[in-house]
Amino acid sequence: MPEKQSHLNAQLETLKQANLYRSRRVIDSAQGIYLQLEGRKLLNFCSNDYLGLANHPDVIASFKQAANTYGVGSGSAHLVCGHSREHHALEEELADFCGRDRALLFSTGYMANLGVITALMGKKDVIYEDKLNHASLLDGGLLSGARFKRYLHNDIKNLQLKMQGLLTEQQGMIVTDGVFSMDGDFADLKSLVELAKDSHSYLMVDDAHGFGVLGKTGAGLVEQYQLNQQQVPLLVGTLGKAFGTSGAFVAGSELMIESLIQQARSYIYTTALPPAIAAATRTSLQRVQQDNWRREKLKSLVTRFQRGAKQMGLSLMPSESAIQPIVLGSSAKAMQASEYLLQQGFWVSAIRPPTVPQGSARLRLTFSALHQEQHIDQLLGALEGMSV
Repeated sequence: MPEKQSHLNAQLETLKQANLYRSRRVIDSAQGIYLQLEGRKLLNFCSNDYLGLANHPDVIASFKQAANTYGVGSGSAHLVCGHSREHHALEEELADFCGRDRALLFSTGYMANLGVITALMGKKDVIYEDKLNHASLLDGGLLSGARFKRYLHNDIKNLQLKMQGLLTEQQGMIVTDGVFSMDGDFADLKSLVELAKDSHSYLMVDDAHGFGVLGKTGAGLVEQYQLNQQQVPLLVGTLGKAFGTSGAFVAGSELMIESLIQQARSYIYTTALPPAIAAATRTSLQRVQQDNWRREKLKSLVTRFQRGAKQMGLSLMPSESAIQPIVLGSSAKAMQASEYLLQQGFWVSAIRPPTVPQGSARLRLTFSALHQEQHIDQLLGALEGMSV
């Protein structure tokens, strides 16, 4: 099909010319604050391994022990023969950790978000989503067949205007990130709770970047705001970020979780996580609960970076999370800045449209509890030399 090949080549060339072409780099080391790339040791500031658990020896030992018992594959979907004792125990422990009746494991966060929204919402319903929600939340809203309305980022008044047409016979759902993955700011959950209550709508919070990091015990932004299951009936968390493993879960009431087991296609029709991953995550959960120092240290490192950036005159976004973006505007500038830092020994990703809005390409800096103060100072020195 030469015509089709020509069309695809033209599309790829257009992406390259616009500095939007994406390339993968192959690492030769375990995840950590240092990564090995093409024979070079780079200081890593773009991982979501916020607590430094992805390469924790206890987590690895739990994986190995469970792999000796269960093997490295689950063999089937949860509803066939893939639901192991390790899966079941992890679900119970996550539910208890989040203060919910039950939790349900999904193979990825993307599948969790698609599964929840499409299982609970249909053509007669209306979904309201923050414009900066993660792509998986937006895709779930589109795939559900429901009326799909996006409100301005963290703008409660705009959301109220969007919801004025909601009829009493319609089911509404407000969907938001907890911590927004590219900006690092927090959703106004308390206002969303009140609006959901007044409109008899579901409230779904994807706390992928808050889970493990925020809250007194690490149970996320919902815990930090002291919101219960009635106020936030649908809580999604991922395990591949602060927990350092893989997969995701949805936590909620007995009725909600049982409904998802019966109706969420991305749960029913996919192979379960390997039991060894579930076992490793159970150990991660213990570390999250017991190692408060990880959250405290992460917070202090972010504060140190913000203070240094302010002294340099850097313009940061209003983020108190481990995500600290520096908006540069054009994709070309972001790519040039990322490449400059790479040459200086720092791995910092350039984030470009369509991941972020046009004109807001950026460096997305993320921090880990395993970073040291001198690493922050070294990064600040490199940024100062770059004159961003």
